[in-house]
Amino acid sequence: MTRPVLYLFGSAAPPVHEFPAVVRRAQAEGFDVCVGLTPTAASWLGGEVASLAEATGRPVRSEYKMPGEPDVWPKADAILVAPATFNTLNHWALGLTHHFIVGVVAEGIGKAIPTVTMPCVNAAYVQHPQFDQSITTLSTSGVKVLYGPGGFEPNQPGERRAEGYPWHLAFAAVEQAVRGES
Repeated sequence: MTRPVLYLFGSAAPPVHEFPAVVRRAQAEGFDVCVGLTPTAASWLGGEVASLAEATGRPVRSEYKMPGEPDVWPKADAILVAPATFNTLNHWALGLTHHFIVGVVAEGIGKAIPTVTMPCVNAAYVQHPQFDQSITTLSTSGVKVLYGPGGFEPNQPGERRAEGYPWHLAFAAVEQAVRGES
């Protein structure tokens, strides 16, 4: 039996530094993992990108492939976009796909790929009127958005959450999505 394929996508927020452990966890939970990053997140991880590629057996992608190049990843059974920054969420909701991961998840809505996202934004960003509109747009498009009670709750600018980023909530939602549960 083949393992379900999880596209694990992250943008440049502090929890992206936890990706080595997150990949191991996803693999331990039975997923075949493909890692995608925004270009800034890829630069933040630097040398760890090669280790992530080695751990998954697939290239870590942060750029679109060239026309005519074969796709090196298998088809996704689910996508997890976490951490998702203010920038990534707004680009995704608005359909602005200049970053690889945003293009994949925007297309994933149309392909009905089960997708979960969990923001990592501070309390100042969420005051911007576009943020709530983006959360609503993604939620009504079939994306499971883990924001607010039972998901990510914003912290003050410059502060980290004492309990850490709630990866356990993201994995529980992905498991439900793969099983076809809401």
